Amino acid sequence: MYSEIPTSSIVATTLRTGLRHLKTAWLFTKSDFKTVILPVMVFTNIVSPRHSPLALSRSLSWLWLHLFQCNVSNQSYTTHEDLLNKPWRPLPSGRISVENSRALRWGLMVFCLGFSSFFSFNVLVTSVVFTILVIVHDDFGLSRHPICKNLLNVGAYVSFELGSTLVMSDEPSLDKTSMTALLCSALVILVTIHVQDFQDVDGDRMIGRRTLPIVAPEGSRIYVLCMLPLVSFALASFWSLGPLCSVLFILMGIVVGIRCFLVRDEIGDRSNYWMYNIWLMGAHLLPANARFCVLAW
Repeated sequence: MYSEIPTSSIVATTLRTGLRHLKTAWLFTKSDFKTVILPVMVFTNIVSPRHSPLALSRSLSWLWLHLFQCNVSNQSYTTHEDLLNKPWRPLPSGRISVENSRALRWGLMVFCLGFSSFFSFNVLVTSVVFTILVIVHDDFGLSRHPICKNLLNVGAYVSFELGSTLVMSDEPSLDKTSMTALLCSALVILVTIHVQDFQDVDGDRMIGRRTLPIVAPEGSRIYVLCMLPLVSFALASFWSLGPLCSVLFILMGIVVGIRCFLVRDEIGDRSNYWMYNIWLMGAHLLPANARFCVLAW
């Protein structure tokens, strides 16, 4: 006769399985909390005319789900690179197979589109556009081309910001200040996103990806050294910051630019990318001066 399995054992097994799946989902998105979640949510809270705990939770959920979809898709194609750069991720660490991750990716795509449909038509369109960008980036292999890779990254980043802002504001479209901030964000990402590639040069070279630091090792450092202070000055002027805020923000851009030029080892490049993301969050705070005039000193 078969012995009856205790209910407590079933519950414990189910709980362990659920916690394992949650940890796997966390590991897929772990490295992008500082690069996507924090900067985008700072941007969203600054430019959105509506603020409430419920709106914030909806916006954060929309953002994380789309980031999860993007990362599962992307990482299913970069296992060899992640073995070198990020061996703790679910695929190189053996928590999930490539086949299962790609099946999960398509399931997440359907779920994200369905979730977006509960909001506005523009949120659904944003989700559709984001999904197309992910497919073109990963399945069509355009991530290997330096210019296409950066353009697609900008498109995905702007989609994150647009979708999360629309969800939080609960409006069918964005107002003028929000649209201006979104355009500025897109331009900032376009001309400075190369900083993220310095830390991944070895892995990118191994899979044949051509990023700016690989194509122009010295020129890319000089480019960042010049571009970050210039962009900082342009943003401070555009958003009419006060003298002290302008000096602090421009100084931050100068420091990050100098570090990217002088500190070139792997650990240093990771630290540089952390500092770049702090600067990027600062850039996303600047539209607050148009909303609330809080940076005029």
